[in-house]
Parts: sequence; structure tokens; C-alpha cells
Amino acid sequence: MSTTAVTAPMRNYRGRFAPSPSGPLHFGSLVAAVGSYLDAKSNQGTWLVRIEDIDTTRVVDGAAKDILNTLEAYGLYWDEEVVYQTKRHDLYTHTINNLNNQQLIYACHCSRKEIKALGGIYQGRCRHLKHSQSSSALRLIQQHATCQYHDLIQGEVNVAHALAHEDYFIKRSDGLFAYQLVVVADDIAQGITHVVRGADLLEPTARQLSLFKQLVSTAPHYAHLPLAVAKPGLKLSKQNYAPAISKSNPKPALLNAFEFLGLAPKDELLELNIEQMLAWAVDNYSLQNVPKVTQIQISQNPHSHTTAFTHLNK
Repeated sequence: MSTTAVTAPMRNYRGRFAPSPSGPLHFGSLVAAVGSYLDAKSNQGTWLVRIEDIDTTRVVDGAAKDILNTLEAYGLYWDEEVVYQTKRHDLYTHTINNLNNQQLIYACHCSRKEIKALGGIYQGRCRHLKHSQSSSALRLIQQHATCQYHDLIQGEVNVAHALAHEDYFIKRSDGLFAYQLVVVADDIAQGITHVVRGADLLEPTARQLSLFKQLVSTAPHYAHLPLAVAKPGLKLSKQNYAPAISKSNPKPALLNAFEFLGLAPKDELLELNIEQMLAWAVDNYSLQNVPKVTQIQISQNPHSHTTAFTHLNK
């Protein structure tokens, strides 16, 4: 078993929030935004916003602008220019060329249906078939399989051996760059030192750690926040029509996000303005107080300051 500890040296903190513009922000995405923001600001760090619009098939017109307007309504102002993945194709092409020069990429013609029929894990069928890379999906030969790593919230994370060793897609057959490639290329290019995001990305992080190694780059520290769920296993998401958070009345949802992240806010905070509420949260925030679970069930409307949360076991 390969074990990877996240051991990026402590340097100037650079964190980021990276939403995909497939719809408006909901309470679950607010938790990720606030969690990454508070962790950055409590460490005197820089907080960036990256619009992850690489999968253009899921992009909703106007969603990116709406997301940025929502962040501003909640007082979450970014410190550098917003980055859009669709404007960084040269970076991703350069990264793929780098891997290709190492003879670590091959074309794959296997369909998802075929892989699912074989158990759901790709077995390397096309690795030695020498298909043309033109108009083909591209896979990366896994050289640094990561079966275990340390997360700053969730502790030791174990990933199935077969999944960790799988050759995974870095470019799709439709020509779109794959998330696993672009997120690592972006984090390297932006000098990201800390990634605070939802626990639905615990397993993909193992692949990202492997790619950082392959690209001879230091991986960030990772901290995976509990997911906000309507019921066990059903996270709030744009796909299941989670309601958008209010831009006109942000205080109740912001207060709920503080509580979700392990703070103990009082209703009196609602008498403050947004800037003052965030200043209080920065002063009182500690990553150690974030609940060490992967899901928290929301029992009531997250836009009301009477929301109740139920911590669910991993």
C-alpha cells in the first residue's frame, strides 16, 4: 500500500473556492465558500475564486456572474483576479504534452458501459493497443498510486487499491479536458497551499495527489468539510434542485454556515452587518472545531436561523 501524507511546507497561505457555473449557489456551496474563506483569513492568507467551467456541457448561461454576485452579497471578496478554466487551455495542453513526453498517456476507446460490465474499474485494456490519440479519450498511466493520505479534518483517508491504481481519464473523447487534470494544473499555476472543500472529493483527492507527484510539484494541504445533506447520502446540489441562497437577505444563511462549521454564533450576530459578522467568524474560527464527519443533515430550512443540524457518521 502506498501512503501519501500531505506535507506541503507552511508558506504564505493561498486558498481558493472553485465553484462550477452549473447553477446558483445553494447552502452546501455556501458552506464550502465560507469554510475556505475563514480558513484563509484566519491564517492571514490569500483567498482566490476560480470558476471551474471546463465542462462546458454543464455550464448554465449567466451562472458564473450570478455566483460572483452572490459571493459579494455575502461579503466574500476575493483577493486576486477571478480565473476561468475555459481561458486556460494552453496550460492544460502544456501539461498533457509534458506527460506525453514522459510516455505516460495513451488513447482509450473503451466505453463507460464496457467498463461497468467489467466491474467498474478500468483494467488497462487499451494501454498497449496504440490507438491514435486524435479524437480519442486519453488516459494517464498511474505511476504513483495513492491508497492513503491524511486529511486535516477527516483524518486518515483510505482509498480502494483498485481505484488508486486505475489509469484514469485526463482528456475526454469529446475533446474536453478532464477535471482531475485541470484542477491539479490550476492549483500548481496559482500556487495553492490549502484546499478546503466538500467531502464528496475525498476519493478524487488521492488521484490528484498522485498527479502532483507525477508533475514533481508539492501538493496542498487538504481539508474536506462535511457535506450538507437533505437526508443520508443525498447532498444538497444543483442536480437535485437545492434552493439558491438569498442575495437580498444573506444573514440567516451566513449564520447557519458558521454553526455548520463548528462555530457557536449567537442570534445577536444578526444585528451586525455582513462585514462585522465575517470579522467575528474569522476571529473565532478554528479548523479543529469543524465536525469530523462527512455529512451533516439539515432538518429545517437552511435560510432560517432556526435550522437544526444532525451529524452523521462517516
